[in-house]
Amino acid sequence: MENKWNHRFITLGELLLRLSTPNYGKIRAVSSLEMNYGGSEANIALCLANLGIDSSYFTVVPDNSLGRSAVSGLKGRDVDCSHVIYSTPEQTPSHRLGIYYLEAGYGIRPSQVIYDRKHSAFSEYDFTGTDILGLMEGYTWLHLGGITPALGENARELTMACLKAAKKKNMVVSFDGNFRSSLWSWEEARDFCTRCLPYVDVLFGIEPYHLWKEPGNPESGDVKDNLLPWPDREQQDKVFREFVKQYPNIRCIARHVRQAESSSRNSLAAFLWLDGKTWESNTVTFDILDRVGGGDAFVAGTIYALMKKYSPKEIIDFGVACSALKHTIHGDGAIIENVQQVRQVMRQDMDIKR
Repeated sequence: MENKWNHRFITLGELLLRLSTPNYGKIRAVSSLEMNYGGSEANIALCLANLGIDSSYFTVVPDNSLGRSAVSGLKGRDVDCSHVIYSTPEQTPSHRLGIYYLEAGYGIRPSQVIYDRKHSAFSEYDFTGTDILGLMEGYTWLHLGGITPALGENARELTMACLKAAKKKNMVVSFDGNFRSSLWSWEEARDFCTRCLPYVDVLFGIEPYHLWKEPGNPESGDVKDNLLPWPDREQQDKVFREFVKQYPNIRCIARHVRQAESSSRNSLAAFLWLDGKTWESNTVTFDILDRVGGGDAFVAGTIYALMKKYSPKEIIDFGVACSALKHTIHGDGAIIENVQQVRQVMRQDMDIKR
């Protein structure tokens, strides 16, 4: 990775109102819902800010109490929100904040998410007049993901414009495919996210992308076909090397793998391709308080460790520990006290701190 000590990080996406059932209750059975705010990119910006990185977030929210409250929560946790657009009813006619409902799983019962984000301010806003190059000015690292372009054509055009602007600015670009089946189809996601790969330096996850065994020939099959859910290092290395062969601009790939003993207890590990070699993390097993945002914490932790030029093994262990720690924190965001707290998880140090 390029040695840039003083990184300034920016990401963008939709900020959501999260309404969740208390005490692992069923939506059909509860009479009240707990209110939080979240969204993948916002979670990453928040986690990096908590770890001490200069972190900024761009979004569009309706100019009302909900929109301002959502942004205020990020501001209060040291995320720079100076680029946020507070839209008017004329700009975004439905004038609403996207919502998702969370029914947290327990034991053998899985969690369930219900989206209510159509016609949100972010998806309705016309970004064609936005100064994308100006938005990127002064930043060294841009992170984007596959959830944003799933929201519609406006968001897809914004994503591509940001990727191209970041390359003009010689920024590091990271991308997480982050597929959501309730937002778009698998083929739509693969087609669009594959178009993003030529602009990416740091890739998170290996789906949803086309990686044909014979480039340009879908009938040849995908290199990732038949890859085990938890592959060994050699199997993962083969896939990573094919990504880099077909997209030599990619300098780093990281993915985490999960084994669910139940909805309440999981194990995580991860793989990292860096400097021509694949590294495997330690496996961390933990009980779950709140799973949402665990993947975002992995992304944030890995980005932080890359920025700080940790060794490859430390990078991937730090990312996994950051994710595991998030699973013990209620809400979307990883409210982490400091880097030392993540390192304690890396050491499996569970003793009380006085």
